[in-house]
Amino acid sequence: MTDALKRLSEEGVAIWLDDLSRKRITSGNLAELIDQQHVVGVTTNPTIFQKAISQGDGYDQQVSDLAARKVTVEEAIRMITTADVRDAADILRPVFDATDGQDGRVSIEVDPRLAHNEKATVAEAKQLAWLVDRPNTLIKIPATMAGLPAITSTIGLGISVNVTLIFSLERYRAVMDAYLSGLEKAKERGLDLSKIHSVASFFVSRVDSEVDKRLDAIGTDEAKALRGKAAIANARLAYQAYEEVFSSDRWNALEKAGANKQRPLWASTGVKDPAYPDTMYVTELVAPNTVNTMPEATLEAVEDHGEITGNTIAGTYEQARADLDALEKLGISYDDVVRVLEEEGVEKFEASWNDLLKSTQAELERLAPSEG
Repeated sequence: MTDALKRLSEEGVAIWLDDLSRKRITSGNLAELIDQQHVVGVTTNPTIFQKAISQGDGYDQQVSDLAARKVTVEEAIRMITTADVRDAADILRPVFDATDGQDGRVSIEVDPRLAHNEKATVAEAKQLAWLVDRPNTLIKIPATMAGLPAITSTIGLGISVNVTLIFSLERYRAVMDAYLSGLEKAKERGLDLSKIHSVASFFVSRVDSEVDKRLDAIGTDEAKALRGKAAIANARLAYQAYEEVFSSDRWNALEKAGANKQRPLWASTGVKDPAYPDTMYVTELVAPNTVNTMPEATLEAVEDHGEITGNTIAGTYEQARADLDALEKLGISYDDVVRVLEEEGVEKFEASWNDLLKSTQAELERLAPSEG
């Protein structure tokens, strides 16, 4: 067993687990991962909750109580998921305190059906922050065009945000701008900027899945040579953008007022193509002040055989740009790839939410008390 996870942490990469269930909380598994595998945060999404609720009997008592009260399925989901997030936040609280609020975070997502509705997204973010009622919560808001002003408004209210579903460099810059605008609003309101945190979830593996599919369709040797390069190149250029924005005069003024940098978070880091090393979206994206949120299989792979060799982003920007330019020359449009991925991303989140609604409805019916 290597101590790759420890070395990864020492390089400035915060290790977050991309999974949560009641069983993970009650069995002591989450506490164990924090204690032994350097996990300092947790991210959730509708797919994760759907899987957790439909497996095992960990939720039966709560679902039975909710069924007895005849609550709507939407209310049931919010009661169930916020209970898990609250408990996970309590387990992570010592990490939150030790890192001055940077880590020890648990993310919970706004209803993805609201992704194109700014006002409803902000209202939902406020509701979730109130329901969970823990300072170490992050509210996940997708980086759609309607999501950008919602991010600004939510940050402006002093609510910490995990911006999700970022695929393009242009949109990532818009996300950082939305964060800075939110901090400026919070400052105008007299809020304590040091208490506001944010991460920007830049998706990795899905970029390769989409680009590789297009490269395979071209089928030339030149195309084959570019397989598996787009996602890492894209993420590395995102880190370059992060370095630029968070050394600007605009940022420096906010930093003087106590603001925290919005860290890049590498999301979707489980490798989908078995031809690639199962740790590549971790080992190739090591840089200070980043977060890598991993499914448990990836966490275990890194612990078992991950090779952490220091910063693997510094000095790579020219090559990363060349890799993306080479795709354009083959006729693979970057703008089209990221547009497709965002549209699919929102659709997948909505589909997962609908699955979560169905699973929860089925559980409410199964556990409903018999009348009489």
